[in-house]
Parts: sequence; structure tokens; C-alpha cells
Amino acid sequence: MKVTILSNKLALGQAAATEGAKHINAAIAEKGSANVILATGASQFEMLASLVDETVDWSKVTFFHLDEYIGLPQTHPASFRKYLKGRFATQVPLKTFHYIDGEVDPTLECDRLNKLMANHPIDVAFVGIGENGHLAFNDPPADFDTEVPFMVVDLDEACRQQQFGEGWFPDLASVPAQAISMSIKQIMKSQTIICSVPDERKAEAALGTIEGPVTPTVPASIMQEHPRTFLYLDQESSSLLKK
Repeated sequence: MKVTILSNKLALGQAAATEGAKHINAAIAEKGSANVILATGASQFEMLASLVDETVDWSKVTFFHLDEYIGLPQTHPASFRKYLKGRFATQVPLKTFHYIDGEVDPTLECDRLNKLMANHPIDVAFVGIGENGHLAFNDPPADFDTEVPFMVVDLDEACRQQQFGEGWFPDLASVPAQAISMSIKQIMKSQTIICSVPDERKAEAALGTIEGPVTPTVPASIMQEHPRTFLYLDQESSSLLKK
């Protein structure tokens, strides 16, 4: 894991986007195409705003996204499909985006996505970490062993509280209790991981991710074992680091 600390979240987003674009372009140069995962949430605002301006032949890139709430309509402000279409997919001439549909039978949707993933090894995964240390919607204690690419997960109270706190929902009761999430093992199969972690509220999670032991109680700590993870912090999120 390579950790880079930037002066602010704008610089963080620009650095993460530039590094990610470099690896996307390398995959296109080598294979003629690339497969990419995009994350959502407030931590990805600046990165995505910068990524759309990077020089990439987006027509050669197939996209997936990390997770989606179960039962939330795409018209809802918190819908991750709505987020990704508005902040990225409608702004670049992309090839294909395989969205997670949280409004259909989740078992069938996971089966569909898992079959797609079997034919699309991921070159670059853009991710963030939660205030509780989660990676995608794999809340602690996360399952480090499951082999399935996508699965139904229960969201813990800390995770749901974060979604409410970021302003996506009017109250905690409105935050869905389940989601479809990419698994830890599937994320770790990505050739390159670009992790953006801004803001002081992520400082404790960043500390556990970078300097703590690799443990399911801090799911993002598993990235310590990935040979090509680039983790970007700002001054606030790095404030508790000791090393």
C-alpha cells in the first residue's frame, strides 16, 4: 500500500484521478480495453470531478459499481445509480456501465452480476472507506473468505448513521437495512486499487486501515495485503497517523 497525504480534498481528488487514469490507459494499451469499478459517496466527489477531465478513451472502458441499496428507487437522491450517472456516466463517452439494480430480486441480480464479473477481470477499482472502516458495504466484521463477487449484505447502524449524517436521507429510519455489495475478495482481485479518503471523520478509520492489524473488524485494512493499492488522504483524514 502506497499512502499519499495531500493538502486538501481537491488535491486528493486530482491525484487519485490522475493515478487511476494512468493505470486505465496502461490496461487499454496492453489489452485494447479496460474494466473499472467506481465507488460513490461524499469521499468520491473530487476524484470523479477530476476523472472526467482525464485523457482516457472511455469508449474502451467497461464500468461496474461497488454497491447499491436494496429497495431504493433510482429517483431517490441517495441512489448510487443516480449518483454515478449524474457525476460521471453522462459526462464521458463510455462503452458500457453495468449498474447494480437494487429494485429487482436481489438474488437474481447478484447472479447476473456474478456472471458478468467472471468475464471482466478488474483493472482499476476506485474505492473509499467508511467511518466504520468498511470497504464497499462490507461492514465489520467483514467476510474475508467468500468467493462470490457480489452478495446481499446487512448494513450496521454505524454505516447507516454515516449515510444519514452525509445528508442522503431525512432520518436514520429511512436508510435501507440491506444492500448488494461487491465482496472483499473480489475487490482485492483488482489489478490496481485507488482509495480516496478525505475528511476528519475518516481519521480513525484511516488509522486502522493503514497502521492497524489486518482484521475483519476494520475491513479496509485488507488493502495492506494488496501489492498495488494507492491510498490518498488529506490533512484532516491523516491527522491520527503515527508513522
